Amino acid sequence: MNKNAVIYWFSGTGNTEKVAKEYKKNFEENKIETLLYKITDNFEDMPNPENFDYVGIAYPIHGFNAPYPVFNLIKLFPKTKNKNIFIIKTSGEPLTINNISSEPLTARLKPKGYILTNEYHYIMPYNMIFRHTDETAAKMWKTAKSLCSIEAKETLEQRKHLLKKFPFGRFIAFLFRIEHPAMKINGKLFKVKNICIHCNLCVKKCPVNNIYNDENNNIRFKNKCVMCSSCAFRCPVNAINIGILTGWKVNGPYNFENPQIGIKSKHENYCKKAYERYFERANSKINAVSN
Repeated sequence: MNKNAVIYWFSGTGNTEKVAKEYKKNFEENKIETLLYKITDNFEDMPNPENFDYVGIAYPIHGFNAPYPVFNLIKLFPKTKNKNIFIIKTSGEPLTINNISSEPLTARLKPKGYILTNEYHYIMPYNMIFRHTDETAAKMWKTAKSLCSIEAKETLEQRKHLLKKFPFGRFIAFLFRIEHPAMKINGKLFKVKNICIHCNLCVKKCPVNNIYNDENNNIRFKNKCVMCSSCAFRCPVNAINIGILTGWKVNGPYNFENPQIGIKSKHENYCKKAYERYFERANSKINAVSN
């Protein structure tokens, strides 16, 4: 009998979605039928994890935590017995402190009978704070794709892989979870400039259905913002200000496939050694398998 997998994924600007789809591709190349379930603001058609041999959760790291819809998802997981799960997550910087984002989730899942066996962190370009160059973004994605191929196989072969712990991780994650209600408040401060062309891309792409058109066809925001910045990032005319975080706004898609080479970034020294270590370790793992 063929085995199957489900990956519950949340993504704002598409980084985690790309990684989740890469896992699906690699799983299916290994004859594992794989369902991708998009996490939104409702869970009416949520597949039961009990019906799958492999269960994964994928999300971008927000303030050293998973976004709040991921917490809402796992509340609905049924109790089970010794059910293995894996976690795949993305962020813009390879800092060890980001590892703690899994701890609040596993603390809630363990009493329900779920056991974390595999955990991976992929570095993808920022959609807030500052913009990476397209060359760096392409390097991040190329590296992530190569790692996904290796680590998806590790997961299927049940070769345990957990990320390094960070001191007082769960407590730090608890403190920073203030971001969940704070970002809902900040979301009410979003403004749309008059240059808006009413393409409705922000409405269509908001992962929590927080954006709508009022009776005058003006863009409006509810109180469910997760601060993924999908709306501002994807806006084709850069018409959206994201409240008190507008200074960190990044607008426009990255060119992952044909980047312009040699463009200097004024942020090239930001976490420079951490990025160097990430790529060195990734390349060592990739080369070890290739050889």
